[in-house]
Amino acid sequence: MDVSQAKQEHLLALKVMRLTKPTLFTNMPVTCEDRDLPGDLFVRLMKDDPSTVKGAETLILGEMLTLPQNFGNIFLGETFSSYINVHNDSNQVVKDILVKADLQTSSQRLNLSASNSAVSELKPECCIDDVIHHEVKEIGTHILVCAVSYTTQTGEKLYFRKFFKFQVLKPLDVKTKFYNAEVSLTDEVFLEAQIQNITTSPMFMEKVSLEPSMMYNVTELNNVSAGSESESTFGRMSYLQPLDTRQYLYCLKPKPEFAEKAGVIKGVTVIGKLDIVWKTNLGERGRLQTSQLQRMAPGYGDVRLSLELIPDTVSLEEPFDITCKITNCSERTMDLVLEMCNTRSVHWCGVSGRQLGKLSPSASLSIPLKLLSSVQGLQSISGLRLTDTFLKRTYEYDDIAQVCVVNKSPISV
Repeated sequence: MDVSQAKQEHLLALKVMRLTKPTLFTNMPVTCEDRDLPGDLFVRLMKDDPSTVKGAETLILGEMLTLPQNFGNIFLGETFSSYINVHNDSNQVVKDILVKADLQTSSQRLNLSASNSAVSELKPECCIDDVIHHEVKEIGTHILVCAVSYTTQTGEKLYFRKFFKFQVLKPLDVKTKFYNAEVSLTDEVFLEAQIQNITTSPMFMEKVSLEPSMMYNVTELNNVSAGSESESTFGRMSYLQPLDTRQYLYCLKPKPEFAEKAGVIKGVTVIGKLDIVWKTNLGERGRLQTSQLQRMAPGYGDVRLSLELIPDTVSLEEPFDITCKITNCSERTMDLVLEMCNTRSVHWCGVSGRQLGKLSPSASLSIPLKLLSSVQGLQSISGLRLTDTFLKRTYEYDDIAQVCVVNKSPISV
């Protein structure tokens, strides 16, 4: 972008140009049938055109590059680069030249000048060059303020500045969803990140990763193992077309030192932040980091019951074992009694109404249990009751998990 020069009364002229990569030259091929009136005229013209690809003249893209004709769009996460030129248009030697470049955003003012020291003198027809770079981290209106101060031969100190206003747009629309694996002992949290390209050009998604908080370990679920190699579920060429949306999935597990403390992961917890890196056009790189993602941890009440061990498939009318973990999520000590109530299809094996003893706050207790199913198919495990003898309060646990019941006995013919 070439901007206007300084006023004529000044001895120095200021020019500012945004530095962007060129684009591929495009043309509009015109063809016709051989029996039409122009004959092969259009074909010969395209072959003589230096901008077309030899042997593929009907392609819209050519072999030449086009320099930017306007300021273009600036997107959040990209690096804004600009070339600043101060030229001595006069026939005098100018002294103590100081060029300063600031970027004013809605929240702050940044100094982008590479050097804040003044140039001792500038002879006629000579210039001072500077290139500034800034990674754009805010959307909205930005103003580049370029100021020049200098001293003439007569000792007069002069000063002028120019303002260049531009808008920073949002390139991506990011939405997140959380899914809690409530039955899992490890308190797994699944994060789905929906990323949409809201620009007008395709993007190459170089990296989309989740940086977890100190409480979690993360596993990416966006790759498929093919032998010894791992391939992205989106293929080798990870392009995101304009207005297309892509879903990324991550599994977070609390670290052991936090998972063992029942009262730590409560209420609003910080999960981490997404780090997104992409490239556009001829390799221009952009990067975005979201703010810290938060989720509301599920409330388990005073007592939480989870499963440590349960089989996927069991045999009909044969006992099988499960292991339950009982955690005191309250701030008081409990004296618990376990009752087991049979359902239509699932029957508990053992003594119901047994004392589990006192359980202090944030403490846990593992209990092995045995049961059997009298009905085939997918059966739900229900019927556990915990009673706190201190407060005479009963906690009911139904639909804890499901097992597949099959009949493995031979079928008589």
